[in-house]
Amino acid sequence: MHTMEFTAKQVADMINGRVEGNPDAKINTFAKIEEGKEGAISFLSNPKYTAYIYDTKSSVVLINEDVELTQPVTCTLIRVKNAYESVAKLLQLYASMMPKKTGVDPLAFVSKTAKIGENVYIAPFAYIGENVTIGDGTRIFPHVTIYDGCQIGKNVTIHAGSVIGADGFGFAPNQEGYDKIPQIGIVVIEDDVEIGANTCVDRSTMGQTIIHKGVKLDNLIQVAHNCEIGENTVMSAQVGMAGSTKIGAWCMVGGQAGFSGHIKVADKTFVGAQAGVIGNTKGDGEQLIGAPAVNPKMYFKARALDAKLPDMYKEIAALRREIEELKKTK
Repeated sequence: MHTMEFTAKQVADMINGRVEGNPDAKINTFAKIEEGKEGAISFLSNPKYTAYIYDTKSSVVLINEDVELTQPVTCTLIRVKNAYESVAKLLQLYASMMPKKTGVDPLAFVSKTAKIGENVYIAPFAYIGENVTIGDGTRIFPHVTIYDGCQIGKNVTIHAGSVIGADGFGFAPNQEGYDKIPQIGIVVIEDDVEIGANTCVDRSTMGQTIIHKGVKLDNLIQVAHNCEIGENTVMSAQVGMAGSTKIGAWCMVGGQAGFSGHIKVADKTFVGAQAGVIGNTKGDGEQLIGAPAVNPKMYFKARALDAKLPDMYKEIAALRREIEELKKTK
């Protein structure tokens, strides 16, 4: 926490926790429980890490109310209902205490026709094109490029190297090669969206590519032309979306998942890592894994059969030989 210092009791009061041990234990930083050090606060939520609590060097550890320890500990404990949620809240409090940069850095390029809201931060070497609009409280980090005409909402964060509004991938084959289809639409990013580093959101052929309110995109994601991502959907790194894919609200998408174009993914769909979604989904909290993506029961049944295929092949070959022999005896 840099120069900020708190006691275990002060931290417990912030998160409605209960102190076990020294309420005056000093905390000035965060650390993972296995990398603990004096003055640090750690947390224990994954049972796999329980063994570390007995010899961690951290001064304070957040721990769930219902965890029973089998040995005494030297650190001070703060018992909470949910240690993971509590450490998230503390990190948010910590971040809110840090001074926030605002203003347009002189090394950024911002078109004279762009409209920039209040308390916006635009970092060095960012590029903001003509007629771009950026809402209040938005943060644009170094080397972000926002092409002409795109609309960015309030309290959006776009991390380094991301590109908003590059041309969608539109080409029509002809006898000599390909004709480029002009991409004359824009990208609209609504409020409270966070976009990771080196992620690309392409402008639409016509109309809008839309990232709705509260969406969180990881690094290295490709959102193609005319796609739409519903409110509060989250996507891990390296997800790829083909053109005109519509993703619903509150979906969770694992890393390297891929989506065919012109499909609709219903609200609250869970898509596992490296899944390949090639058709419309049902909704109702559906879970999909594998490529082509299917429900987990179907996937694991099929994978179990995969292991048996070599033996099944041998059996079929043997049966064929037997049938041939039987034919000869007739």
